[in-house]
Amino acid sequence: MLTFIVLALAIGLFMAWNIGANDVANAMGTSVGSGALTLKQAILVAAVFESAGAILVGAHVTSTIKGGILAPELFTDTPEIFMFGMAAALLGAAIWLLIATVLGLPVSTTHSIVGAVVGFGIIAVGWGNVNWGTMTSIVLSWVVSPLCGGLIAFLTFRFISRKIILADSPYDATVRWTPYLVAMVGFTLSLSILYKGLKNLNLDLPFSVAGPVCFAIGGVLGLSMRAWVRRRHRPTGFSVVAVERLFAGLQVITAAYVAFAHGANDVANAIGPLAGIMQVYQEGTLAAKAPVPIWILVLGGVGIVLGLATYGYKVIGTVGHKITSMTPTRGFSAEFGAATTVLAASRLGLPISTTHTLVGAVIGVGFAGGLAALNLRVIRNIATSWIITIPAAGSVSVVAFYALKYLFG
Repeated sequence: MLTFIVLALAIGLFMAWNIGANDVANAMGTSVGSGALTLKQAILVAAVFESAGAILVGAHVTSTIKGGILAPELFTDTPEIFMFGMAAALLGAAIWLLIATVLGLPVSTTHSIVGAVVGFGIIAVGWGNVNWGTMTSIVLSWVVSPLCGGLIAFLTFRFISRKIILADSPYDATVRWTPYLVAMVGFTLSLSILYKGLKNLNLDLPFSVAGPVCFAIGGVLGLSMRAWVRRRHRPTGFSVVAVERLFAGLQVITAAYVAFAHGANDVANAIGPLAGIMQVYQEGTLAAKAPVPIWILVLGGVGIVLGLATYGYKVIGTVGHKITSMTPTRGFSAEFGAATTVLAASRLGLPISTTHTLVGAVIGVGFAGGLAALNLRVIRNIATSWIITIPAAGSVSVVAFYALKYLFG
C-alpha cells in the first residue's frame, strides 16, 4: 500500500502542475497579452500570490469527493475502492488538463475533477448513485459563466473607450473617471473578501457591515488615484498611451487578486481527493470532510508554480493573443468583469466557472470592437473543449481506475 501512496502523491503533484499550466495560466493570460506583465513577471506574481493563497488561507478541511458527486457513505465498507477511485480521478483530470494545455485550450479544473469522479463513480457504484443534479448545474454554467463575464467586461470597456480613450482631452477624462473605476475595483475586491469571504478566513460578514466598510475602502482608493494622477502627470502631452499605462497598473492589481483567490479557494479543492486518500491511509476511515495537512497545500502550491513556469505559455498565448487583441484597458475590463461575476454569482448561488467567466470576459471586450475583432475559430475550439471536458476526463478516469485496481487490488 505504501507504493500506492507514493504513486498517489506523485499523481497529486502532477495534477497541481497541470492546474498551473492551464487554470492559472489562463488567469494570467490577459496581463501578459496586454503587456501589463511579462511572462517572467506573471510567473513571479502567480508564484507569490497563488502560494500565499493556498498556504496561508487555503482550505484546511475540504470535501473528500469534489462537488458532492458521490456520497462518502457509499465507500464505508470498501475504503480501498475510494482510494483507487480518487487517485484515478486525479489522474484522469490531470491527463485531460495536459491534453487541453498542449492544444492551448483553457478548460475548467473543477469540471475536469467532477467529470473524472463521475467516470469512476459510474463503474464503482453505478449510475443511480451519481448526483446528476450537480451535473445539470455544470451544464448550465457553460452558458451562465461566459455570458455574465462577457457582458460586464463589454460594458466596462465600452465605458472606458467612450469616456476616456476617445475623449477630446484624455487627461481631463482620466482625472474625472479613473477614480470611479479604481473605487469600483477596491469595493469589489474588498467585498469579495469581507462579504463573500475567502472560505478559509472565516470572513462572512453581513452586507450591512461589509458594504459600508468596502465602500469606504473604494472611496479612499479612488481619491488617492485622483491625487496621484494630478501629481504625477501633466495635462500637456498626456495621451492614450499614458491612459494605457495607468490601466496596466490596475490590471496587475486585479491579476494578483485573482491569483490569491484562486490559491485560497481552488487549489485545496483540486487536491481534495489526495487529502481523502491520506485520511483513509492514516486512519482507516472515510468522512465527508478531510483535513488538509499543510504539506499537501505546499505540494499544491509548488506544483502550480512549476506548471505555470514550465508550460503555462501555451494557454497564456490563447487567452492573451489568439481570442482577440489585448491592451491594458481591455485586460483590465476582462479581469474586472470576471472578478465581479464570480463575486455576484457566488452570493446568488449560481453555477459558475472562473475559467469560463474569464474567457467569456475576454470575448466580451473583443466583441466591443466588433465581430471581426474576434477569432471565431479559436472560440469554437474552446467551446468544444468545455463540452468534452467531463466525458474526456471521465473516460481516462475509468481506465486509470481499472489499472490501479489491477495493480494494487
